Amino acid sequence: MAEEVVSDTFKLSSSQWRYDIKTLESMDDVETDPGPLAQVILSARQRSDSCLRSQRVDVYLICLQDHAILKTLEDRPELGLFPLVLYVMVHELIHIERFSRFKQNFQATPEETRSEEARVHRLTRQIVEALPVAGMDAVLGFFACWHGPIDALHAPGTGPP
Repeated sequence: MAEEVVSDTFKLSSSQWRYDIKTLESMDDVETDPGPLAQVILSARQRSDSCLRSQRVDVYLICLQDHAILKTLEDRPELGLFPLVLYVMVHELIHIERFSRFKQNFQATPEETRSEEARVHRLTRQIVEALPVAGMDAVLGFFACWHGPIDALHAPGTGPP
């Protein structure tokens, strides 16, 4: 569902997506992060039948941080698993769309990353708030601090960092 709504929004065909999804069970230490609910990692993959550098393809890995998602659900019982993971997946796919179309540099400064994160949260909200998904209002409330001015981020009591 996340791929479909992001594809529709940004006019992407299924052949334009180059990503994979990993969960904690299959992640290594670099892909595991105790903070966010997910993260995108860039991975260059080589065709197995070629040694040419031109045959490398960038693939984005969406690393779902299962432990963080489950802890969030435990701490916030008003959140549902499906709407939370849908929000997270839409969010990460928007990042991938922006990286792959060079709207945002994957290697960004901390300030650029913070601005981009707020921008992607606002885009995510625009997409998911129109979906008829039970429980999405609670998820939007959970991420509300990211939908306002960037200066308000990380203020005490404003939600997830």
